[in-house]
Amino acid sequence: MTVTSVHDPSHREALWELEDAFERGDLVSLFGRCTVSYEGRAASDLGAGDRLLVLKPDGAALVHTDEGRQPVNWQPPGSEHHAAVREGRLRVRSTRINPDETLTVRFSDVHQLSAMAVTGGRDLTLHGSEEDLRTRILEHPDLVEPGFEPRETERPSSAGPMDIFGVDADGTPVVVELKRRRVGPDAVGQLARYVRALREELGIERGDLGDGSKPDGGSNDAPAVRGVLVAPSVTDRAAERLADRGFDHVALDPAPEE
Repeated sequence: MTVTSVHDPSHREALWELEDAFERGDLVSLFGRCTVSYEGRAASDLGAGDRLLVLKPDGAALVHTDEGRQPVNWQPPGSEHHAAVREGRLRVRSTRINPDETLTVRFSDVHQLSAMAVTGGRDLTLHGSEEDLRTRILEHPDLVEPGFEPRETERPSSAGPMDIFGVDADGTPVVVELKRRRVGPDAVGQLARYVRALREELGIERGDLGDGSKPDGGSNDAPAVRGVLVAPSVTDRAAERLADRGFDHVALDPAPEE
């Protein structure tokens, strides 16, 4: 089992570790000084205190103190975890839509953060890595779509390296983001940042991302940029955001079926 553990990280370091852990589907534990608030069918607040926050890959979130076996606050499986640094604190949110509920934990200090690839007790049928997925596409570009031509991997951009950069059959630039497992809206946001960065690099500074609209004052000859998310599956919210941005989803596993 792979375990990542950091002691007394800065808020920014903790954020980076959390984002990576969410992408990997790890179980995460954070211990530190925090406040806790809940909004939904009711509302509650906990003042500053030392608490343990557990974030599970199925969406469950648990806040524990030094007493009792039950969490003092929690969110059920099916929720989505998000992290950000706001107003000098690390903010971790667990949200769900039906019913509309949000659990927000704000850390003034993080003393310990651990991320673990816990797989015991789950029926895993997915094998392979993102590197395997990349290799499949480079060897068989038509898996993305007929006529797709990969040009670069890990292409640098102001938003970070793109997994695969290429062009479609019409010569339109395409940014391909790879995920080895089912993903949510965060993956769409990541793809959008890469598309935006490439649009800016190509001189398209405004306009909706990937929907074919032109920037103000732009001509019909202005290059478009497409976004493609390659993952075995996506959540309903992710599918909605892909459609809103004009991006495509290609359902593909890292390893081919035998």
